[in-house]
Amino acid sequence: MKLVVGLGNPGDEYAKTRHNVGWLFLEYLEEKYGFKINNKIKATDSMVGQIYINNEKVVFAKPLTYMNLSGNAVQKLKKWYNLEDKDIIIIFDDIDIPFGECRYKLNGSGGTHNGMKNIVQMLSTKNIARIKIGIGGIKHPNQDLVDFVLQKFTTSQLQELDKVFEEAYEKLQKFLDN
Repeated sequence: MKLVVGLGNPGDEYAKTRHNVGWLFLEYLEEKYGFKINNKIKATDSMVGQIYINNEKVVFAKPLTYMNLSGNAVQKLKKWYNLEDKDIIIIFDDIDIPFGECRYKLNGSGGTHNGMKNIVQMLSTKNIARIKIGIGGIKHPNQDLVDFVLQKFTTSQLQELDKVFEEAYEKLQKFLDN
C-alpha cells in the first residue's frame, strides 16, 4: 500500500492559493484516475480516497489540519494504515523553486516549508519522499512570505499548472512503480 498526501489548508478562503497546490494536484489526479477524495476519517484528521494502481492499493489524503500541523495528520494516517515511511509521499508547494517546475526527492529536511518541517518532526525522519511544486519566489524584498503563499493563482497560472501537474504525475508514477 502507498499513501499520497497533498498538503493544503482547509476552507474556501484557501482554495486555489499557492499554499494549496498539493490539494490542487490531488484534484488533478481525481480527474485523471476517475475517483474522489471524499471520505472523512476523523481519526486521521484527513479526507481520503483510494484506488488500485498496478494491483496495489494507493490512498490519497488531504489533511484537514492547517498546514503547520500537517505532521499530526500524516502521523495518524501512517498509524491508521500501518505504513512504513518508505510507502509515503508528500506533495507540497515550494517557494524556492520557480513557478512551472517541480522536483522529486526521496528524503531531505523540511526546508522553508512549515508543513513539511512538521512532518519530518512528527515522523522523526527525513526519509520521506516528496514532490515539490514550484510556486516562484518573493519578487519584492518587502513582500511578506505568508501573504505571498496565501495569494490565489491567476487564471493563466492555473492553466499553466496542468503542464506542471503532468510532470508531477510522471514523478509520482516513479514512486508508485518503485
